[in-house]
Amino acid sequence: MRLVLLGMPGSGKGTQGAALAEHFGVRHISSGDLLRQHVSDGTELGRQVAAYLQRGEFVPDELVLAVVGDAVVSAARAGGYILDGFPRTRAQAERAFELAGPAAATAEAVVYLDVPDDVARARLAGREDASRTDDADPAVIERRLALFHDQTRPLLDYYADRGILVTVDADRPPEAVTQAILAALEPDQPD
Repeated sequence: MRLVLLGMPGSGKGTQGAALAEHFGVRHISSGDLLRQHVSDGTELGRQVAAYLQRGEFVPDELVLAVVGDAVVSAARAGGYILDGFPRTRAQAERAFELAGPAAATAEAVVYLDVPDDVARARLAGREDASRTDDADPAVIERRLALFHDQTRPLLDYYADRGILVTVDADRPPEAVTQAILAALEPDQPD
C-alpha cells in the first residue's frame, strides 16, 4: 500500500498514519516528524527549517523534497508507505509525482481527513507533545489553518481528477476513522 494522508493540522494524520501503517505492515512517514528531527538534531537543514516551523509557515518545496523524497522511495521499495504532511501544495504534488513515477513509488490512494476548523483548533490547542511548539501559539494555529485552506485544500481536486481521492469524516473517535478508511480502501474485505 502506498497512501497519502491529507488534512488540516489537527485532523488526525499522525494518529491515522500510525494505525494504517501497522494495519498494512508498511512504514509511516511523517514529513513534520522528519523536519522536526532535523531541527532537534541541529542539522544544516534543521536550522533552515526551524524558522518556518516557528512561524507556522510551509517549509519551501526544495527543503521538504530533500527530506521526504528519499524516505518515500526507500519505503516504496520495501513494500509501501503511509505518508502524512506531504504534499502540501499542488507544486509539491506535481514534483513528487514526477520523482516518484520512475521509482514506482507513486501513491495508490489519497485519504482526505475532513474536520471542521473549530475541531482542528481544539485538537491543536490540546496537544501535549513538547516537540510541537508550533501548536502552542493561537496565532500560529490560525496561520497554519489559513495556509491549509489556501494552499493544501486545492490538492483535493488534483487527486480527485487522478481518481485516487477518498474523503473520510475525521470528526469522530480515531478507531472509527480508521475503520472508515479501511472500509473505503478495502471495500471487498469482510468485517
